[in-house]
Amino acid sequence: MSQTTFVKSAFILTIASLLSKILGSIFRIPLQNIAGDEVLGIFSLVYPVYMVALFLSVAGIPTAISKLIAEARAINNQGNIREIYTTASILSLFFGVISFAIIYFFSTPIANALGGPETRVSLIIVSATLIIAPYMAVYRGYFQGFEDMRPTGISQVIEQFIRVALILIMAYILVSAEASTEVISGGVMVGSVLGTLASLIYLRMIYARSSFKVKKITAYSFTIFKKWSKQILQVSIPIAIGSITMALLNFIDSFTVPLGLRQAGVSTEKITYLYGIFSRGTTLVQIVTVFASSIVMPLIPAITKKMLERDLSGTRSIIERSYYLTHFISWPAALGLVALTFPLNLSLFTNLEGSMVLAITEFSSVFTSLVLLGTGVLQGIGLGNISAFIIILGVVLKIIINPMFIRISGLDGAAWATLTVYFVLFLTNSMIINKHLKLILFNKQIGKIILASVIMGAVIGIPTLFFDLSEWTRLQALGYIIIAIIFGAIIYFLQLFLYKGIDRKEIQTLLKKTRTG
Repeated sequence: MSQTTFVKSAFILTIASLLSKILGSIFRIPLQNIAGDEVLGIFSLVYPVYMVALFLSVAGIPTAISKLIAEARAINNQGNIREIYTTASILSLFFGVISFAIIYFFSTPIANALGGPETRVSLIIVSATLIIAPYMAVYRGYFQGFEDMRPTGISQVIEQFIRVALILIMAYILVSAEASTEVISGGVMVGSVLGTLASLIYLRMIYARSSFKVKKITAYSFTIFKKWSKQILQVSIPIAIGSITMALLNFIDSFTVPLGLRQAGVSTEKITYLYGIFSRGTTLVQIVTVFASSIVMPLIPAITKKMLERDLSGTRSIIERSYYLTHFISWPAALGLVALTFPLNLSLFTNLEGSMVLAITEFSSVFTSLVLLGTGVLQGIGLGNISAFIIILGVVLKIIINPMFIRISGLDGAAWATLTVYFVLFLTNSMIINKHLKLILFNKQIGKIILASVIMGAVIGIPTLFFDLSEWTRLQALGYIIIAIIFGAIIYFLQLFLYKGIDRKEIQTLLKKTRTG
C-alpha cells in the first residue's frame, strides 16, 4: 500500500468510525426523552448481551479476511482470494445462526437474569441482527483486503444512521400509541436489525459491481474449508477478545447490577427504571471515549510496525505521545462533565435524578479512555494474550464488587464499582507496558493537564451549587452548559499556556505520525 493510499484509508475509516460512534452514543438521550428511563433501562440491559455476541461473532473477521486477502494478492493468487471469501462467508453464517439460536432458546433465563421477563422480546429481536452482521463483516474485510476502505466507512455510517433514525421513530410512534414498555422496547430494537440489513445490501451491491470480484477457479471442498477456516480463526479470535473490553464490562453490569439491586431489596418492577438512571452516565462516558479512541486508533498499527522493526525507541516515543494526547483530551472532558453534572442531567435527561451516579460514572471516563488505549498498546507490542487476561481480571473483579458495592451504597455503588474496575485495569495495563518498555507514562506535562482540568472544573462547577436547579427549565440549563463549555475551554488552555503545559511539538509530531502511520 502506498503512503498516499494508507493516509487516505486511515482518514476515511477514522472519520466514519467517529461519526458512527457519535451517532451510536447520543441517540440514547432523545430515546430517554421520548420513552423514559424504563425503556432506556431495558435497552441498556439487553444491548450489552447482543454486543458481546456480536463482537465474538464479527469483531475479528474483517481484519482477518483483509490480512489473508492482502497476502494472496501479494503472490497474485486469485484462487486463494475466492477460497478465503467463500470460507469466511460460511463461517460467518454459521456463527451468526448459532449465536442467534443460543440467545433465542435461552432467552427466558437470560431475560430473568437481566431486568425481568419484560426484557425478553427486546433480547430476541435485537439478537436477530446476529444472523446478518457476521456476513456483512465479510464484505467489509474483503474490500479492506483490496485497500479500499470506502465501502467499510460508508456502510458503517449507513448502518448507524438508519438504526438510530428507526429507533427514535419507533419509540415516538409506539409511545404515541400508548404501547406497553415491553412493546416499545422491542419495537426500538427493530432499528438495529434493519440498519445492519441496509448496510449488507449496500455492500453486496458494491461488490456485485466491483472490479475486485473474483470468479470461481477451482471446485470448493471441505478440505479447503478446513484449511482457511483455521487461518481465519487464528487471526480473528485474538482481535475479537481485544475489542470487547467495554462491551464485556457493560455485559457484566447487565446481570450484576440487577442482582445487587434485588439483594438490596429493590422490587423487580423498579429495576429497569433504576438501570435507566444508571445508563445516563454510560451514555456520556461513551461520548468522551469516542474522541479518545478515534484519535489513538491509527497509532496502533504504527506501534506494531516499530516493534517488528525492533525500534524500541520509536515504539516508546509513539506510546508516550499517545498517552499524552489521551490525557490532554480525557481529563478536561471528564472533569468538565463532572462539574456540569446537574445542568447536564436536567437538560439532557429532563430531571436531576441519579446525579451522583452520573458524576461518578463521568469521572471514570478518564480511566476508561486510558484502558482502551492500554489494551490497544498491549496488542500492538505483541502482548495480546496478556491483554485478554487483564480483561478477564476486570470481569471477575466487577462480578465480585458490583453486588457488594450496591448493597452498601445502592445505585451509587454500581458507579463506584465501575470507577474502581477501570482504575485497576489502568494501573495493571500501565505496569505491564512499563515492565516491557520502560516508559514514562506520567510526567510534569500530564500533571499540569490534570491541575488545569481540576481548576477549570471547579470554576465552572461551583456556581451550580448556589442555584436551585430544580427550578430551572431545560433551556436554561442548556444555556448555562454552553456558556460554561466556552468559558471552561478558555480557562483550561490559558492555564496550560501559563504553566507551559501544552507541548506543541509533541502534538504536531503525534498528528504527523497519525497521518503517515
